[in-house]
Order: sequence, then structure tokens, then C-alpha cells
Amino acid sequence: MPESLIEPEPSAAPELFGDRITLARRFTVALAAEGELRGLIGPLELPRLWTRHVLNSAIAAPLFYGSVADVGSGAGLPGLVLAIARPDVEWTLIEPMERRVAWLTEQTESLGLDNVRIMRARAEDVGLEFDVVTARAVSALRTLIPITAPLAKDAGELIFLKGQNVDAEIAAAQKVLKKNKVSDVSVQVLGEGTLTETTRVFRARVRA
Repeated sequence: MPESLIEPEPSAAPELFGDRITLARRFTVALAAEGELRGLIGPLELPRLWTRHVLNSAIAAPLFYGSVADVGSGAGLPGLVLAIARPDVEWTLIEPMERRVAWLTEQTESLGLDNVRIMRARAEDVGLEFDVVTARAVSALRTLIPITAPLAKDAGELIFLKGQNVDAEIAAAQKVLKKNKVSDVSVQVLGEGTLTETTRVFRARVRA
């Protein structure tokens, strides 16, 4: 893997990770080295690994608290990145695919993240409740809401990292939101003035 293909660390990285930047660097290097080979990221992602994936996840770190479930954690985006940035939060990474679970387990152990639990399961089968449920690049809201809302405690939050089409997704998911008692919907744009690519965050509450 030619080093020229890997994006240099952006200046915002140390600002976002603080004294955890060394762990963030180790994770990013490992993902760059093994991600494509293990089917975690595509070959076109190396030149934007920091910008589009790591910092795109890390910018949302201040939003989280208590116990958090990351549904469809995959390569650890956002779950492992957020667990590095927020050691004070308890993270449960939910992933059904064995090879991805193996990666998540290896990285958690290698980085010494004692605030991470990994579950090989589908979200529908977890049977636990969390203060916050998150997901990134899993599916559209009308598909994602029914499998994530049941994981949230009463008045718990859904915090999803979404793309530019989030407003259209919200419009298309109105019936699903109502059926799953999801309210107080908002969209926040994070990273303006800090990142070259901003992050759009869907936030909402789940009522029992």
C-alpha cells in the first residue's frame, strides 16, 4: 500500500482527539493497512480516510453520554472512533458479520479500550436499552428507525450521522417516525470552520 495514497493527518485531528490522538492515529493506520483487504472500506477511501471517515465521526463526540449502542458498527465508524474520543461513555458495538466483529475485537484489545463491548447480533435481537443509539451509513431513516428505536430507553436519543439527503429521508420517514414514537426531530451540521467536510447529524427522542 503506497503511503502516497493515504491522506495526511488533518490539523483538526489533535484538536478533536486531545490526549487521545495517539490512539486515533493507531486506529487510522491499522484501518488504512487492513481495511480494504478485510472488506471494511473501499480502495477509494484511503485518500480521504481521515477527513471523510475518522474526523466525520469524531466531530460528533460531544453529543454522546451514558450508554450508547452503535448499530452496524462495521469498521468501527463511528463506534471505535467515538470510543477513543469519549472514554467516559460506555459503547456497545452491534455488528452481525463475523469478519467485522473480529476486526472490532482486535482493535478494541489492541487500543486498550475498556469502555467498549462488542455484540455479534442484529439490532433486532439485542434486547437491551441504551441512553443513546447511533449509526452511520447503515440505511435510510425509514429502514433504520424501526430497528434502532426499540434499543433506546424512554426519552432516550437517536443520534445518526447522515449525508446531505437527511432532510429528504426525514420527509420520507414521517409515518415510521410516528409509529415508533420518535419526536423532537432536528438536524445539526457539525464541523463548519473546523472540517473540510461537515457532518450532518439527525437527532430525535424516543418516547415509551
